[in-house]
Amino acid sequence: MMSDTSDPAAEPAPLRADAVRVAGATRRGRPCTLIDNTGERLPETELREILAALIDQDRFGFRAASPAGGSALSIDQPETAHIQIGAKLYRLIVLRYEARIERF
Repeated sequence: MMSDTSDPAAEPAPLRADAVRVAGATRRGRPCTLIDNTGERLPETELREILAALIDQDRFGFRAASPAGGSALSIDQPETAHIQIGAKLYRLIVLRYEARIERF
């Protein structure tokens, strides 16, 4: 479903007024959210499945990452991936307790 890439320059786009939010809870009980920021109103069942997969993979919370080849750790750096929904490819950005699906 998702291929990981770490992109230190990844910045989420500003939230759209029509962004769709799907709420959940991490394995530790913390609230987390998946946001459809595409403006395309992706199917809610698909969004719930993606959120459940992110929770199952323990993708939310604090993470320490080293930029490719770097010797310094960055706390809470966004992770990016490509995700296909239907026939379209989107960008997935995972922040601390929020994930966003955006168009390229």
